[in-house]
Amino acid sequence: MKPEQRSPHLQTSVEDELFLPDFCNIRVIFLVVLIAELLAFVLALAPQVAATDLWERLGIISMFVQWVALVNAALLCGLRPLLKKQRHTTVATCSFLTIQVVTALLSETTLRIAFFVGLEQTLPTASHSDFLLHNIAISAIISAVALRYFYMQHQLKRNIEAKSRARYEALQARIRPHFLFNCMNTIASLTRSQPALAEEVTEDLADLFRMSLADVGNEIPIRDELALCRRYLNIEKLRLGDRLNIHWKIEKLPEAATVPSLTLQPLLENAVYHGIEPRQQPGTIEISGHHSDDAIEFMIRNPTPKSRSNRRNGNHMALDNIRERLKAAYGSEASLTTETVDEHYYVAIRIPCYAASQSSDPSENPSGPQP
Repeated sequence: MKPEQRSPHLQTSVEDELFLPDFCNIRVIFLVVLIAELLAFVLALAPQVAATDLWERLGIISMFVQWVALVNAALLCGLRPLLKKQRHTTVATCSFLTIQVVTALLSETTLRIAFFVGLEQTLPTASHSDFLLHNIAISAIISAVALRYFYMQHQLKRNIEAKSRARYEALQARIRPHFLFNCMNTIASLTRSQPALAEEVTEDLADLFRMSLADVGNEIPIRDELALCRRYLNIEKLRLGDRLNIHWKIEKLPEAATVPSLTLQPLLENAVYHGIEPRQQPGTIEISGHHSDDAIEFMIRNPTPKSRSNRRNGNHMALDNIRERLKAAYGSEASLTTETVDEHYYVAIRIPCYAASQSSDPSENPSGPQP
């Protein structure tokens, strides 16, 4: 079994532990520029000035504010690797002090340049100390509010992710007793009629349990999920004999693609329970899968009993459970749909594929077509 893997919706990377946004990201930089320009408009409109002086004043203030904003963004981007290792209070203190120092240095530089080129009339005050204190005060208020906002957003995101992980793992664990119960019933039915075969099935079942019970709530490679399905169907094939036929139509799939464990196997349980067991004549379960664009799609088809009296009423627990787990893991990017057409029941699953485009070798894939 590969190391623990989780879907992007549930995974919290080490980088996400830092509550500051990534100022190396171009989208964040764009937002910084936009917010800085809005601040420049506010500062330019605050004093009562003539309309002829407004645009000149706005230009000067915009250049200064953008300069301060971009320099601070560049410094916080460069300091990000160091800040990742620090506590939140240390990160907030260092970020706050960095912003104030940059604001003070750029204010001093701007003041000297303004006096040198004769633009001191565009400044809010010609007093050296008043200009520095004015800018530092505005910078302190805005940076304090911004850091508090970033921290609250980070905590909210962490809480949402923790609730999603807990809900996901609860849904994942909920289906296991149902799975084990059905498998134990299979062994019990074979013990009386075919003890030797029951012993063989018990050994296969031990391997099946070892695979299904590993990494509760985590994702597993698709080939492992399909191998688990194959083992389960082999056990049911021994129990049902010629009444159960299995047809695999699995194309090449991305080698590193993963799915939540026990995603497909419960659907095959339903196919056997509702589509094969009630029938007197043989039936075929068809499992197909292919890689399409950025998603992997599976289709499971099983026959439905012709007579309504032979049909079993289910509570849709497996379908609802898997829908909830897919929603928790992938949001709206995944789907599970069902349909009955011409006395056949279809279940289609679409799972987003975040893996590389490298495909597995069908000779090594246990999910390949089986006789």
